[in-house]
Amino acid sequence: MRVVGSLLVAVLLLAACGDGAGTTASRRMTIYTSVTQETVDAVVAGFELENPNVELDVFRAPTGELNARLASEARGGGVGADVIWATDPLSMHAWEEQGMLADDVDLDVAAIPPELRSESFWGTRVLYLVIVHREGLRTTPASWSDLTDPAYRDAVEIPDPAFAGSAFAALGYFALEPAFGMDFFRRLRENGAVQVPSPTDVVTDVAEGRADLGITLSFSASTVEVEGSPIEQVWPAPGAIGVYSPIAITSSASNRSQAEAFVRYVVSEPGQRQIAASGWHPVLPGVMGPGLPPGADEIFPDWPSLYERQDELLRQYHEIFPA
Repeated sequence: MRVVGSLLVAVLLLAACGDGAGTTASRRMTIYTSVTQETVDAVVAGFELENPNVELDVFRAPTGELNARLASEARGGGVGADVIWATDPLSMHAWEEQGMLADDVDLDVAAIPPELRSESFWGTRVLYLVIVHREGLRTTPASWSDLTDPAYRDAVEIPDPAFAGSAFAALGYFALEPAFGMDFFRRLRENGAVQVPSPTDVVTDVAEGRADLGITLSFSASTVEVEGSPIEQVWPAPGAIGVYSPIAITSSASNRSQAEAFVRYVVSEPGQRQIAASGWHPVLPGVMGPGLPPGADEIFPDWPSLYERQDELLRQYHEIFPA
């Protein structure tokens, strides 16, 4: 009897250990992201507060490094992420085309505006491209077209669309908008505009006096304004260029249920409040984010068209501003 009892105890212990190991494994989830650290930390903390038994592993890197890691893993036989949270839709379209994203996710995303989502990824926040200029500028621009005015000769900086996804949004909008076209960039170049790597570089150069004005992200400009830098923003006509930051579940997700739970949280009101509190504009109507200037308009590029014409648009652009 004692032998049987001992065996029974051992079997029960093994079963319990097996359940524990399986449960632990099922609660672990990996996120790859290029989103700013403060925002990721805030959202992850909020999710973990509501889901204390879920373990999150976060790999954060710039978009280029993230692309390289995903490409390497895909060649090696499997992507290590359950969720990808990107800065702009361009890379997402590429990953979607390669079959890396799940397209059968059941999420209630009806509240997210249609221009900020696709069938396999969904907007989480909006980044706005605006004009930044130094304080005390004799004349200030009111529209995008004003950047080509002789009053700003040799004084404008623009970010490289081959380096930053948000800068590519500007290229795409201007190139496909009949009122601008690629001629807008020709006029910029003829007026002495200079290309720098990123929108952050534009803000830094304007704040430190190396440029009078340029194209940048409102978030970047607001950050240095708060720090006391002598700069001002203009939300130009016909509107600030909106870039949405999408999130998706990978088709190879090892923990689908927790991945769906995380994405659901990010686009929910609590998750959107965390995003707004970290300085970004949420996509969910009704969640208060950073204020927009009175009468400010916003315009959104046609991302599927931009993705299809990416190489062509970059080639045309580099004929004007060489790489």
